[in-house]
Amino acid sequence: MGLWRRIGQQRWAKVTVGVAAAEYLRFVGMTTRFTLEPTDVYERGEADMPIILAFWHGQHLLAPVARKIEHRVNMLVSRHRDGEINAVAAERLGVGIIRGSGNHGGGFVHKAGVAAFQSMLDSLAEGSSIALSADVPKVARVVGLGIIKLAQASGRPIYPSAIATSRRVVLDNWDRTTINLPFGRGAGVAAEPIVVPADADDDALEAARQLLEDRLNAATRRAYEIVDQPQRGH
Repeated sequence: MGLWRRIGQQRWAKVTVGVAAAEYLRFVGMTTRFTLEPTDVYERGEADMPIILAFWHGQHLLAPVARKIEHRVNMLVSRHRDGEINAVAAERLGVGIIRGSGNHGGGFVHKAGVAAFQSMLDSLAEGSSIALSADVPKVARVVGLGIIKLAQASGRPIYPSAIATSRRVVLDNWDRTTINLPFGRGAGVAAEPIVVPADADDDALEAARQLLEDRLNAATRRAYEIVDQPQRGH
């Protein structure tokens, strides 16, 4: 094992990187001119809280910065070793952490997943919203059934959301992770929320899953349209 890899596995190194990442994201948020669509998105979300905020994986880095200080939000973070850095960064930005992830079968059926699912239900029951990526692991832009079942079990609405910036770097990995850069224009877009009935059968769950996928794609397209459109006078 190389020296840098050994250092990277140390807790102190992960904390250092996580804190630096949080402060960087805070700086990006402070130096970006944001447009919201709809313009009353915060008011709508607050009227429905607690809510389930859904993002595409790799497009969610600025989500903790978008939170108002009075909003109680917990975020699902992977148990993968890199997830520890994300957890440190999110907590630094005032977001609570639930460790766990779904699986390719679309649910939270393994031991750690069941615990995470119950923790998210408890969070919503206690009045704290949940933020999580909707993709099944390692399969970008395909919604898993886990988030749909969370909405069904909790009775809380899913808000399909997207955040984009005009200045960014897109990585060449499975989810096209987007690193937002400072001093640009930003857009926060939320599609119409989705409510999953408690008595939804398999067909209704699949319909809700497809609807969330469609609305997440639409919100993401719209966010990038806003930040990439030519500025007037230029």
